[in-house]
Amino acid sequence: MSLLLELPSELESKLTAKAERLGLSLPEYIVRLLAEGRDPSPAPRTGADLVTYWQEEGLIGTRPEITDSPAHARVLREEAQNRTRP
Repeated sequence: MSLLLELPSELESKLTAKAERLGLSLPEYIVRLLAEGRDPSPAPRTGADLVTYWQEEGLIGTRPEITDSPAHARVLREEAQNRTRP
């Protein structure tokens, strides 16, 4: 089935950027969005489920500047613990 959509340019830009981050074409990404909206998956229950979800969403490897994730997590935790509230 073919479908022609007129998207606002701002929405098209956002969708195109997200598709590129996932290594998909815009039509492939939109089909993925539509398919997910039709059949939502259950929430991850285990760490393995969460990692699988992240892989399916293309989130694994999106931060190549973080070369040591445990050290990065420690820095974030320390910053959170040491911040002061207004």
